[in-house]
Amino acid sequence: MKTNKKFNLSVVIPAHNEKDNLKLLVPKLVNEGGDLLMEVIVVLSGLNSDGSEELKFGPKVKWIRANEKGRAVQMNMGAQHSQSSILAFLHADVLPPSDFAKNIVDTIASGFDAGFFSYQFDKKSILLSINAYFTAKDGLFTGGGDQCLFIEKNQFQKLNGFDESQVLMEDFEFFKRMKKSNIKYTIIKNDMLVSARKYEKNSYLRVNLSNLLLVILFKSGYSAEKLKKLHNKLLHLSYSE
Repeated sequence: MKTNKKFNLSVVIPAHNEKDNLKLLVPKLVNEGGDLLMEVIVVLSGLNSDGSEELKFGPKVKWIRANEKGRAVQMNMGAQHSQSSILAFLHADVLPPSDFAKNIVDTIASGFDAGFFSYQFDKKSILLSINAYFTAKDGLFTGGGDQCLFIEKNQFQKLNGFDESQVLMEDFEFFKRMKKSNIKYTIIKNDMLVSARKYEKNSYLRVNLSNLLLVILFKSGYSAEKLKKLHNKLLHLSYSE
């Protein structure tokens, strides 16, 4: 138990042209986080061009622009600017449950060093429900960015943050080091709401086969650059996406 410590939370959001999603996400975090939420740190990509930083959310929200490419770079920058004891890394197109901040602080106070959330998609589909079901289980796909990693800041620093050479699988690579270092984690079964947009642009089968192949190749030691190129080819994306 860590109940003798006082915990507070910084939510780090790496974003690239996500203005519409940030309009929904950031006020929800600020309004529902209460005293447990110290700050929201939005780290924009260097190529962000939609005017996201013009949004005004109040003193709890910090805006940072990254000079280099990559979500790992953005999340490390956000962590460096954090004033809190706990870090949470949240995608801009994910909406947290109402007890989000309390769930995280209570989990850390109960003795865990880190954790993730289960999730459901924002579109109704039997196939997507099957995918979502497995996010509450500890398995092959645990550690993906949509599950919102949260971790004590001192543990994050001991692991030297995200590997900035990982241009695609930075979340899985970090989780791999977490497990190797025996970081105690759990999965909170209180669903995040995740955008199904990548399934709308590609078929369900194509996205799932792509994800499975990429995870297997990552665990087999494929380089980050090769994985990024393959990912974009499979899902018909440009290399910069």
